Amino acid sequence: MEQYSIQGRIGEGAHGIVFKAKHIETGETVALKKVALRRLEDGIPNQALREIKALQEIEDNQYVVKLKDVFPHGTGFVLVFDFMLSDLSEVIRNHQRPLTPAQVKGYMMMLLKGVAFLHRNNIMHRVSPLALIAEQPAEGSAHASLCFRAVGCIFGELLNSSPLFPGENDIEQLCCVLRVLGTPTRDSWPEIAELPDYNKITFKENPAIPLEEIVPDTPPQAIDLLYRFLVYPSRQRCSSSSIFLHPSSSCSPLGASHSSQGGPPPSPASSGSAH
Repeated sequence: MEQYSIQGRIGEGAHGIVFKAKHIETGETVALKKVALRRLEDGIPNQALREIKALQEIEDNQYVVKLKDVFPHGTGFVLVFDFMLSDLSEVIRNHQRPLTPAQVKGYMMMLLKGVAFLHRNNIMHRVSPLALIAEQPAEGSAHASLCFRAVGCIFGELLNSSPLFPGENDIEQLCCVLRVLGTPTRDSWPEIAELPDYNKITFKENPAIPLEEIVPDTPPQAIDLLYRFLVYPSRQRCSSSSIFLHPSSSCSPLGASHSSQGGPPPSPASSGSAH
């Protein structure tokens, strides 16, 4: 740690606390995630180890945060990342006006390119607005299909400036999903009977609410894309190979560029944390 000057605490990420720091010799600003081990004999947590190995092995990509270094410190270790000022949840929460269609498309295209890159490298990721980081707030398989369902939730939040399914716990979250998408049946979702918890909980039948009512003033192509992200049967959801062929990818407005948004891409490389 002697080579870094700590400049403040950014937040608390998965497994550790994240600090803003400056490399004393080069002057580069970085983010340090300090991970403390509860017991030395337990070793590095498997989830943290998977994250480290994945980031070390994949090639550099502008849509995935770069792991610059890893070194031991005290009874734990420190991960050194590129420094980013904000995450996507903060961009949505602090934006004075709803994001423009071009800004939404810009963020979505960058997110999808990052997710597609991870999938090509056989990496699945828990995608959430907190896990997507940006240099500064914007001014202007079954597992893979679950990942794209999460992408759809982020898409809806970008369009609506608030979560699509704002549940506080598992059951409340499920109720929110059923209220919007309707109660699934074996006709609409044949694979539902194969789920391990099928029939453990029953809900009254609810018809789906048209997505046009959930995200008003949204172009039809974007509504169709949102539905393809959220549809119940995983086989019908968008995939990383098909998403860029959807008409919404090429229609007007085009996605806002990094410079016109006021910051570079969110980065889906670090789950549940500011980094």
